[in-house]
Amino acid sequence: MKDIAALRRHFASTLFLLAVVGGSTAFAAEAPAATVAEGRVAGVREDGLRVFRGIPYAAAPVGERRWRPPAPPATWEGERQARAFGADCIQPSYPAASVYFEPPRPMSEDCLTLNVWAPERTDGAPVIVWIHGGALQFGSSASPMYDGGEFARRGIVFVSINYRLGVFGWLAHPALSAESAEGVSGNYGLLDQIAALRWVRRNIGAFGGDPANVTVMGESAGALSATYLLASPRAKGLFAKAIVQSTNMRAVPHLRDAAFGMPSAEATGTALAENLGAADLAALRRADPEALVAAGLRARFTAQPVIDGAVVPAQLVDIFDRGEQAKVPVLAGFNSGEVRSQRALVPPVPADAVTYEAEIARRYGDLAPAYLRLYPASHREESLLAATRDAVYGWATERLVRQQARAGQPAYLYLFDHCYAAARARGLCAFHAGELPFAFGVAGRPFDGLSNWPMPAGEEDRALARQMVGYWAAFAAYGTPSADGAPAWPAYGKAENFMRFGARPVAGRDMLPGMFEFQEEIMQRRRSAGEQWFTNMSPLQHQRLMD
Repeated sequence: MKDIAALRRHFASTLFLLAVVGGSTAFAAEAPAATVAEGRVAGVREDGLRVFRGIPYAAAPVGERRWRPPAPPATWEGERQARAFGADCIQPSYPAASVYFEPPRPMSEDCLTLNVWAPERTDGAPVIVWIHGGALQFGSSASPMYDGGEFARRGIVFVSINYRLGVFGWLAHPALSAESAEGVSGNYGLLDQIAALRWVRRNIGAFGGDPANVTVMGESAGALSATYLLASPRAKGLFAKAIVQSTNMRAVPHLRDAAFGMPSAEATGTALAENLGAADLAALRRADPEALVAAGLRARFTAQPVIDGAVVPAQLVDIFDRGEQAKVPVLAGFNSGEVRSQRALVPPVPADAVTYEAEIARRYGDLAPAYLRLYPASHREESLLAATRDAVYGWATERLVRQQARAGQPAYLYLFDHCYAAARARGLCAFHAGELPFAFGVAGRPFDGLSNWPMPAGEEDRALARQMVGYWAAFAAYGTPSADGAPAWPAYGKAENFMRFGARPVAGRDMLPGMFEFQEEIMQRRRSAGEQWFTNMSPLQHQRLMD
């Protein structure tokens, strides 16, 4: 990779060039085009940027290609139009009342496409590859929230991708394993993400990006995906940095063996096939997509990675404990109110302090005093919200940052804690994914189709968004987050530094004293006992989370 000084010179010159030509009409008459390995693509110009949408990065996973690793896309003659997003991957619908609801878009199994936002003139620019969230069941790169324009205006070539979801992306089955050259199945969604990264390495230079300076960025299931990409030997060397927003490190099933109270992934796939009435693999591949989605819901199929010994060699905690993860800089964090929008994760609030303390004593035994110090009975609802947040997101995020720092890599931790007016009015202060309008720099912008989202709209919100997208872009460019007019963000290090994003960024130390040690002790005890340390959820439960 280029040294930091050279990168900074390039980044500064790119921004200067953008300022010079951004308002020019010299390029307006001709649509932007790029030549990739498969052929030539024509995009559009939007606000001084080159934008390409719906570019295939893999062959359509349909028919006999359903539940197979992604194959290279076909080539084409002439110029392919890349003006519109590709179809969303097949998925169930969010409840209409969900804060995350978006009106349905066209869906298809032929959905393995990506989108590119690029400055008008650039060469060797930093690259971000965005992986959307949605519990590995929902979501799309076409969501208006994921507009890469603000990153491109800061000299980044921004790429967003689709990947197979739900049953289509994560089903394991003995017959699928038998036909595989490696004897494994599942993890197709993760393999899609790896295929997209390989496409970026081959082709991003055509858009002015540097294939040696790629940052993987994801939120929620996208953050979980980024964590698995850090852990997977198949993704080694495909990216240089990672931005991880609200990840977890839950235990996942083994391909063939029951473990941690979970059936094997192949057993789960067999049960789903029986629920569908599919007698063999040919019948599964002939099944109507909507019937597969319905069967997954009936069978409570959980979309999740599978430990197959190939793509995912072990549990995340073990891979990171052994130091086998990718040694790259990481920026990671979570939100103070994560589970305010995921109430199905939170236990019922006991009626009084005595009942609360008795229940904690029953569940946590000798760890109950430590639990009650962190999550006291005097604020029972807030304590349960915080305890659930920490068990799911906080512990895993700080563990990731700690272990990257231990591996000698720059690691940066944040806590998003901004309670802007619209979120406060809905009781959703710093809710799960609430940082997205800020991280994408789009706070204050109206969005079609996101009518349930409490949108930040004040000047204070817009100022914070400018700073956050600035930190993110600088990290992608140089490996060090910084922003104009904002405080320096120290690396985590021995001082356990972090950045708190309230109404404005404030650097601090020891984010949530005692939280990590307590949650780590619980995880280690449960792992030693062969118990799950994060309860897996069915798609139906995931839908209730989004209500």
